[in-house]
Amino acid sequence: MKTWQRWLIAKFRLQKLRSRFLTAMIVISLPPLFILGYISFNIAKTTLMETNAQTNEDHLETSSEVADLLFRNMINLNRSIVMNNEVREVLSSSNNTQRGLESHNMSDWTASRLQKVINNNLFDTKFVNSICIFNLDFQTFCAGRSDDAGIYERADKKALITQSAWYQQALGEQGRVVFVGYDVLGESKDSFSTVKLFRDAASPSGEPIGLLVTNLSKSIFANIFNAKSDYGGFMALEAANGQTHIVFNNALSDAELPMDGDLDSTLRQLQKKGFLISRYENQTTGWTFIHLIKLQELLKQSNKIGTFTTLIAVSMGILALILSIYLSGSITRPLLQIKKMMVDWTKGTRHFAETFERDEVGAIGETFKRMASENEELNQRLVHSELKEREAELRALQAQIKPHFLYNTLDSIYWMATLQKNNDIAQMAISLSESFKLSLNKGKDMISVYKELKHIEHYMTIQNIRYHNRFQYVEEVEASIMGMEIMKLLLQPLVENAIYHGLEPKVGGGFVRLTGRREESFLVFTVEDDGVGIEDIVKTEQGYGLGNVRERLLLYYGTTSSLQITSQANRGTKIEIRFNPMVGERDAHAESGRI
Repeated sequence: MKTWQRWLIAKFRLQKLRSRFLTAMIVISLPPLFILGYISFNIAKTTLMETNAQTNEDHLETSSEVADLLFRNMINLNRSIVMNNEVREVLSSSNNTQRGLESHNMSDWTASRLQKVINNNLFDTKFVNSICIFNLDFQTFCAGRSDDAGIYERADKKALITQSAWYQQALGEQGRVVFVGYDVLGESKDSFSTVKLFRDAASPSGEPIGLLVTNLSKSIFANIFNAKSDYGGFMALEAANGQTHIVFNNALSDAELPMDGDLDSTLRQLQKKGFLISRYENQTTGWTFIHLIKLQELLKQSNKIGTFTTLIAVSMGILALILSIYLSGSITRPLLQIKKMMVDWTKGTRHFAETFERDEVGAIGETFKRMASENEELNQRLVHSELKEREAELRALQAQIKPHFLYNTLDSIYWMATLQKNNDIAQMAISLSESFKLSLNKGKDMISVYKELKHIEHYMTIQNIRYHNRFQYVEEVEASIMGMEIMKLLLQPLVENAIYHGLEPKVGGGFVRLTGRREESFLVFTVEDDGVGIEDIVKTEQGYGLGNVRERLLLYYGTTSSLQITSQANRGTKIEIRFNPMVGERDAHAESGRI
């Protein structure tokens, strides 16, 4: 695994087991719930929108068919008026009068005859507000309103009407009925108009002889759209000359109405305001019927899915938190107890009062307690056994030596050599005698540093006599540690190892340097020689002499003690031992207390 991957894992890895349980519970429970809620919400939203759109399109189609029936009735009304001979006679009379014929109260007479024609018509006129006829000079004859042209009743009336968009549209339709989404005479916002030309049937080119304007009430749309729906509303839009005119509206307030623009732009503005739009084009008028509903209102029910999902997710999160705290506590609590026992065990505690449940973790804890107790007992037995074994070996050795007999014999050798003036033999006998005395040390295991050094000096005296003063011994020990007690035969085997394995095989003389110093609470002794060195340090360490010293050092002074060997071929060897004398004293006192 790459370094950055390890770093990333270590960076985001939760250290506490309880945090991992909490994270795992939340990761397992909440994401699937959110995903399920998200999918459910989107499915419900899509289904609701599609169903609503289809329902509204069907409704608009039905409304358009109703509108076609009503508008065709208006078209037939327009045609019946245009084809009526009496109405044509009115127009012909008014046009002839304008050409110079005399007319007395022509306007009243014409309106009266027009009203009579309308009343005799069998068509439904409940949505008709007024009907107006214009002759070629746009003299107005109306039924249902005063005989005027509304906003066009001015001196330049003819020019204004002929330049209007609705007139130009009617002129372009060549006699067909034109539906205009507003009152062309401009006097009412609650009505819209139909416009149709009167054409001269006798003229081959069908020259216009007048104009018919019918104003219809917008209440007709209540029948078309079957009133306002519970959700949303309806609009009828007229698109002409790049502009959109609102013919009917029961869906939006005045503030919500779109700005000017073509039909597509108007619909985009409504969509941006959050409306779901269904549309259908009416065949008779060319108007676009639309149904509008706020998505927020439509999705109010489906939004409850998101609300309930959030509430359930929060509840699951709280439940996961409580469960994770309980479950992680039931698992981590005994683990923390085991951890504490292990830490205490490394500090020397061997008896524990902790109790555990009867589960897998509890079995581990009880097993550790039993192992710690049994290990302590085994260690005590082992140490006691080894000490007894070493003590027995030492006692056996001492028993075999026969100290008094040995001392008397060496004393006799010394005096015999002195009488014969053989000083080397005399010196060797006295050094050997002193060496034995120091080795036995009256049966005590501890000896002062001063006496241990004396033992080494006697040993070196004997070796120099044997090897004709080949070896030079240098002693550099701090005076402050001379009176401190250490294990006997701790330093002498190191010097002996230097003589036999370092200097004896060497041609010519050599030296051995022994140093001793205090480093804080530790004593450090080094034995260094300039002999042949050691080729295989591992094999040398496993030898009886050094192995015995290392074992005794570890056994008595504990794991803080050490024995290190450094050597170079043909350049010499250096052995360093380090130990805390106070550790040995505490163990010795403890052992004596148990005995």
